[in-house]
Amino acid sequence: MKYNPKLNMIIDGNEFSYKIFETLKCVSKTWSQREAAKRLGISHSVLNRRVKESEEKLGFRLIETTGAGSGLTENGLQILNTYEKYIKRLETRDKPVICGGHISTGLMEVLADEFSLDVTIYRTDDQSALELARKDMVDILTLDDPVRAFMYDLDFTPVAYDYLVLVSNNYDPINSADDLNGKNFVEIPDSSQRLAWNTMDNIKIDYKIVKLVNSPYSALKAVQKNSDLYTFLNHSFSTGSSILKNDTQHLISLVLCNKENSVLKDFVDYITSDGQDIIEEQGFMRI
Repeated sequence: MKYNPKLNMIIDGNEFSYKIFETLKCVSKTWSQREAAKRLGISHSVLNRRVKESEEKLGFRLIETTGAGSGLTENGLQILNTYEKYIKRLETRDKPVICGGHISTGLMEVLADEFSLDVTIYRTDDQSALELARKDMVDILTLDDPVRAFMYDLDFTPVAYDYLVLVSNNYDPINSADDLNGKNFVEIPDSSQRLAWNTMDNIKIDYKIVKLVNSPYSALKAVQKNSDLYTFLNHSFSTGSSILKNDTQHLISLVLCNKENSVLKDFVDYITSDGQDIIEEQGFMRI
């Protein structure tokens, strides 16, 4: 079934019917109040009254006369744009949306291609992806770090195991965790790197985080350019020293948000069965 939502909206304590927003949209396209009324199937006087009543509630004009006819004022355009943003959130998506951390979405992209699933994929950090999922803007949420799945008691599906490796452009050997004393690190906030920081804190390693970046790609570039910098990245993403492997092994997981989509259910079943071969080929460990 195709759903076409009609949305009323409250502005400054006053409720406005979807009809005024449809009116503004029609006027913005036709540049004519009479033509807009005709397309909406109402009389010109009804349209005028609808606009006037809304303007009186708001205290400013929504429609103005221009050289080309009738158009929206700046305030009218702002209100219409806001309304349409909310409408887009409610409309049924033509393509499923997968959103999550950089590592897990990279894996989903490969798996979706193997499964011949046409999807839109957004890469961000786990916390931002979770916020989008809460707004019902995501069909499958993927998590690089399992901590938020447990924090928010999510009904998650384990996908793979991964662990962190130490990455640097410095050729001095790192044989044990003690060799990390005095080293400077690049951090990716809201990532599974927290496992490395927690481990070093617990064993009293004296280290410093001197640079923050928003993705593993940026972290890798930073350490490649500066031999005095170190970082921890997923083994599936980069080569490096596995000195903290046992302490940083973690789950890559997903949350099926759109449980009514049978194709997505089949996709999740594929990931946890035949897709495990692909997962292993991508440098992860099977669940």
